[in-house]
Amino acid sequence: MTESQTGGVTPMAIAGRMVSERERLLGMSAEERAWRAQWLKDQRLAPHEPVHIPELYRLNPIRRFYKAPLNQVESMLAPVLGKSKAFAVRFWAGKFVMVAASIYATAYYFKYNANDWTRKGGWRVLSSRKAVNKGDPGYPMTTNKVASDYAVRGFKQAPI
Repeated sequence: MTESQTGGVTPMAIAGRMVSERERLLGMSAEERAWRAQWLKDQRLAPHEPVHIPELYRLNPIRRFYKAPLNQVESMLAPVLGKSKAFAVRFWAGKFVMVAASIYATAYYFKYNANDWTRKGGWRVLSSRKAVNKGDPGYPMTTNKVASDYAVRGFKQAPI
C-alpha cells in the first residue's frame, strides 16, 4: 500500500465551480463573489512564507554524511548568489559528480576487466570481417590464419 498525502481521504476541490472562467462569466451571486474574493486572498502567501521547519527535514546519519560536502558548498555560495541559485549549483554539481563517477567507473571496468585467455569472465568484444563482394577491391579477401589462430583470446601475444 502506498502512502497517501491526504491520509486516505479523497481530496476535496476547494475552488468550487468558480475555478472555470466560463462558470464565472455565467453569473455569480453576491455570496459567490465574496467567497471568490476570499479564496483569491487566501492564495497569497504571507511575507514570511514559505516557513522552513528544520524538524520536518531531519535526515538519517548516512544521508547527513553524504550530503554534508555539497551543503557546505551551498552555504558558502548562498550569500554571494542567493539561496535559489546556490541550491541550483548544489543540485547540478551533485548530478555532475555522479555522472562523472559513473563514466570513470565504467571506463575503468572495461579497461581492466577485458576477456582474455587469463580469465573466464569480462567483456569480450568481437568484430566481424568487412564484407567483400565480387568486383570489390581486395576480392577475394583471404587471411593468413591457421587453425591455431582462432579463439586464442590474446594468448599468442602474451609476453610469457
